[in-house]
Amino acid sequence: MNASILVVGEESFQTVLVQAIQSTVGATLDLTVEGVSTPNEAVPLIQAQQPDLILLDANQTSSLSLCTQIKAQNHLAWIYCLLVNLQPRQLAEGAEVVVSWSNRLLAETQAMEAGADAYLWMTANIAAIQPEQFAQQNQRLQAQIKVGLRQVQNHRELMRTNDILSAIALSDPLTELNNRRALEWELPRQIHNARSRNMPLSLMMIDVDFFKGVNDTYGHLVGDRALQLIVARLRHNLRFYDTPFRYGGEEFVIILSDTGAREAKAIANRLRSLIASQPFAINATLDLSITISAGTATLLPEDDSRGISLLRRADQNLLRAKAQGRNQVVSCEDNTSSEDDSCEDNPT
Repeated sequence: MNASILVVGEESFQTVLVQAIQSTVGATLDLTVEGVSTPNEAVPLIQAQQPDLILLDANQTSSLSLCTQIKAQNHLAWIYCLLVNLQPRQLAEGAEVVVSWSNRLLAETQAMEAGADAYLWMTANIAAIQPEQFAQQNQRLQAQIKVGLRQVQNHRELMRTNDILSAIALSDPLTELNNRRALEWELPRQIHNARSRNMPLSLMMIDVDFFKGVNDTYGHLVGDRALQLIVARLRHNLRFYDTPFRYGGEEFVIILSDTGAREAKAIANRLRSLIASQPFAINATLDLSITISAGTATLLPEDDSRGISLLRRADQNLLRAKAQGRNQVVSCEDNTSSEDDSCEDNPT
C-alpha cells in the first residue's frame, strides 16, 4: 500500500517522530513522510496533497484547530489525525517530570472533541527510559499508524466502489451515453457556468423518426443495434465540448456549450443530414435508412437554474418538427411569434 504521512511540529519533534516511524513501519509500506513546522504551514500542503495521516504536535496551540478544520471539510475528513504529546521526561534530582492522570485525560478529551482520531503520549528523551519502555512506545505508535492506514484503505475502497456505482447509475448500458439522471445533474452545472461567464448555452433534443416501426418490423435486437449505430455517428460528429445524453427510448439530448441559437440550429441540421445521408448496416443482410427530428432551444435570462424551462422549449420544438413531417429541425428562431420561444445569441 502507498501511504503518505505529514508530521507537523518543530524540528526536534519531526526528528523523533520520523525516526520512530521508520523504525516501526519498516519496509512493509511504500511510505512518504514529510514535515512542516507549524499547522499554518501545513494547511496549503494538506489541501494540495491530502496526506493519509497527519501527526501533530499536541503542544502547539493551533494543532487542535487544524484537526477541527480538517474534519469539517468533506473532501479531507477521511484523513487520520493523530495528536502526539512528546514529553521531555527529564530527570531532576532523581524524580521524573510527569503529567498527572487527570491532565492527560483532559488533554485527550479536548483532542477527541476537536476531531482528532487518536492521542498518543511519547517520551522524547529515549535515554531516560528503559529499553522495554522504548519498545512499548514504538509499538503504540505502530499500532496507531496501522489503525490510521486501515481507515484510509477502507475509505479508498469505499470511494472506488462509489465511483463504480455512480458510473453505473449515470450511464446508459446500451449506448454508453450518460443517462437522464446524469443530465439532471449536469445541466444545472452548465447553466451556472454559462451565466457566470456570460456565455451562451443551447440544448438540442433529438428523436429517431418512426423508431417503433423498426422494433415492430425487425425486433428489439435490431432496434438496439440501430440505436448504437446512430449514437456512434452522432458522437463522431460532435464537438469535443458537446455533451450527449440518452434521455429515454429513442430520444437524446445534447448540451451545446458556448453556442448561440443560430449556431445550435446549424449543428442540429448538420447532424440530421449526416444521419439521413447513409443507411445503417445493421448486419450483413440488413441496411436501414433512418432519419431524426430535432428541436433546439437557447438559454434565456428568465430560465430556471435547473434547466426545466430550457428542456421544455427544446421538447416543444422537437414536437413541432415531428408534426411538420419529421426529418427536420425546429429552433426558437422558427417560432418568433411565441414569447416563450424567443431567441438571443447571447442571452445569459
